[in-house]
Amino acid sequence: MAQLDVQISIEEGNWPSEDALHALADRVLETAATYLRESEGQPFPKMIPEVSLVFTDDASIQDINAEWRGKDKPTNVLSFPAFPVKPGKVPGPMLGDIIIARETVEREAVELEKSFDDHLTHLMVHGFLHLFGYDHNNNAEAEIMEGLETRILAVLGLSDPYEGQDLKMEP
Repeated sequence: MAQLDVQISIEEGNWPSEDALHALADRVLETAATYLRESEGQPFPKMIPEVSLVFTDDASIQDINAEWRGKDKPTNVLSFPAFPVKPGKVPGPMLGDIIIARETVEREAVELEKSFDDHLTHLMVHGFLHLFGYDHNNNAEAEIMEGLETRILAVLGLSDPYEGQDLKMEP
């Protein structure tokens, strides 16, 4: 049974087909939702919540990053929760938007020696956790969020994306 209504939009960039992205997003986000519900006790709204994934390019995400975060550069993923929520609290029926940039994902995957799909999976999980109030603005928050990411990715059969890295994901 679906726990999420996943909406996909390919805005810019050379992305896989919408069907392929939907299949990946459904698997990744349903796994993350199940993990949060069963292992973390995360409550969900009574109606199936909606999450929007926007797939774009570096130029578009740079514009969004500059406007909303004051950082005039591309980034890999941005998340915009529809409602303010804290971890462990019930989110609204619309979780929010996750925006992902093609070129940055591709470049980082090569640098990290990961497959494109594995890195995209990690960024989907990362963005999804932001919609539940998780963040990485300080070491304590980053430790909690990265631990969740690592455990969810393990359920998906992927290794710890932070293993051997001193750098945390950019806040």
